[in-house]
Amino acid sequence: MTIHKLSFADFIIHEGNILEVKVHTGIEMSLEMIDECSHFVEQYITSDFGMLVNKVNNYTYSYEAQLCLASYANLKAIALVHYSSQGLYTSTSIVKIRSLDLKNIETFAGKDHGWQEAMNWLKQELCEPLTN
Repeated sequence: MTIHKLSFADFIIHEGNILEVKVHTGIEMSLEMIDECSHFVEQYITSDFGMLVNKVNNYTYSYEAQLCLASYANLKAIALVHYSSQGLYTSTSIVKIRSLDLKNIETFAGKDHGWQEAMNWLKQELCEPLTN
């Protein structure tokens, strides 16, 4: 596991090519921040990967950021782990907005071992061949 500190979040690369993202409290994700994410992924992730968005902190997304979020060619699955009703609402909104292009996405309740369930799901998704 390696931890990278970006201006607005911690990015943790786990074994099995899983990228965990923990956005800092009080942030509103902007297009510039999404661009910073893209540069990080291009630099550190060289093959298929899964993303675990750990919503342990409270933060929001601009509408424009929601439209561009997680647009990576080699991203195979996204797990959204939420810890509050607001986190669930935000996760559900993103799933609805991006339903046409983010097809392999799941949400998990963090309070009930959701983080581990999300990790297990991502590992399984990365091992299985994709079907369209």
